[in-house]
Amino acid sequence: MSARARVVGALVESPLQLLCTIEAHAAGLGGDTTRVHVRDDVPTLAQARDALARATLPAGLTMDVRPVRNAMWSLNRNRIVGEAFSGVVQTALLTRPVTSLTLVDDGLAALDLDRILSSPTGGFVRSGVRSGAARRALGRATGDRLRALARRGGLTLFTALPLPGDALGRLSEAGVRVVRDEFAWFTSQPLEDAPAEPTVVVGSGLVGAGFVDADSYLSWVLSLAAEGPVLYVPYRRDDPLVRRILRTTPGVTIADPGAMLELRLSGMHEGQRVLSLPTTSTVLLTSILGQRGVNVEVKAVPDSWWAPSVPEQVRKDAAFLVDLSAAARDAQTGVRPPVM
Repeated sequence: MSARARVVGALVESPLQLLCTIEAHAAGLGGDTTRVHVRDDVPTLAQARDALARATLPAGLTMDVRPVRNAMWSLNRNRIVGEAFSGVVQTALLTRPVTSLTLVDDGLAALDLDRILSSPTGGFVRSGVRSGAARRALGRATGDRLRALARRGGLTLFTALPLPGDALGRLSEAGVRVVRDEFAWFTSQPLEDAPAEPTVVVGSGLVGAGFVDADSYLSWVLSLAAEGPVLYVPYRRDDPLVRRILRTTPGVTIADPGAMLELRLSGMHEGQRVLSLPTTSTVLLTSILGQRGVNVEVKAVPDSWWAPSVPEQVRKDAAFLVDLSAAARDAQTGVRPPVM
């Protein structure tokens, strides 16, 4: 390796972060060498690592498994990480010098990035989560560090989410470079076998969290099963009652909840469909599967399904994800999406 070759260190804490980190390297956002440090204490991440390692990884990318503290201290000045709300990522950012940072997708984090970075004092603390004074201070310091890094041209957001124009404008004004994740590497790999069922329903965390009425949700899934065979992929915190009833419903197959969703469904083909309540997973699946003619449908949550005490921000996020899903679908068909 040349003495001037660029080395990038990546820290991944979820299966989606791992996939998007590989895509970032393949898209030229990594280094001549990108060393991906995988947390050793996330079972689903271990499964995803083993599955993706069987593919033909992009040249220059290596993966290893380390305890999270060891991985944090192994990061160098050029980094790829998941969302900036991670305490591990924030600690590494503030205790180790950094020259460039690429943030990859992991849920809704990208949707908050422009809001926080466009504020002079915005901090990276998860909304809806009670945080102590020390955690809030860490989030504020992270915001300051990322704003300074963006002003120097050192902050990149690599995302598959079709962010609306106003968000892209705020990110640009803050100095953030936004690069679209097209999942070019992943879609070029040999595919998994397609599910036998024509319809796949992706379980929703809204039900397990008590935000959506379980009976209404169950009735919807059962109505789909009445139309034909269904593969139900549970969310990791799926409602136990819903899963128990579906397990005894003719025509419904319950999938192993541990396998990586994007990999499990990668072999789907035209004529099959994926349905779900609003989630970032289905937005990303639209980008991956839409290229092969798979219909990915996101069902807006009816007003009658919401629990009375659901936080208003949860409703807003769900509605926004419906819009993002439509924008992702339009991007696959070449339709110019409306300005949101």
